[in-house]
Amino acid sequence: MKVRGGGGDAPRQGPFRVAILTVSDKGAAGEREDLSGRAVEELVLREGWKVEVREVVPDEAVIVEERLRYFCDRLRVDLVLTTGGTGMSPRDVTPEATRRVLEKDAPGFAEAMRAASLRVTPHAMLSRAVSGIRGSTLIVNLPGSPKGARENLEVIIPALPHGLEKLRGDRGECAG
Repeated sequence: MKVRGGGGDAPRQGPFRVAILTVSDKGAAGEREDLSGRAVEELVLREGWKVEVREVVPDEAVIVEERLRYFCDRLRVDLVLTTGGTGMSPRDVTPEATRRVLEKDAPGFAEAMRAASLRVTPHAMLSRAVSGIRGSTLIVNLPGSPKGARENLEVIIPALPHGLEKLRGDRGECAG
């Protein structure tokens, strides 16, 4: 596998490029509308970022892994946001699939989302969402409900531009 973003690569320019992956058996079967993916897309577009692709796949780890690799390695997006599959039911496999494709952990995003969500509901501690880096792409797991996905993404949006610029190759100082 070719790893991107290191060495002498010039920093990428333009709006951040985003892939949105909804993990839902019912959504993939056409039995449920993808409201969480739409909610995430609305927030991303509001930030002026570009949604390269939005897909719905079943709760199958092999499929989730394949799509994550494709978005990172082939489409070379800056950010992949997943929705769904982060709970405790037997079919929830998104965190495990995500971990298998990550090269580096970036746990602060998932930690911040859980901390903020705990102020709203004790059920936030049931979230198994993870976040990390593959090549020069950040991957963040969001909850499957539209409300949860929106609220969690709003928590991390203030930090995303700086992190994504760093992944693009910005060598500026992080201290502010």
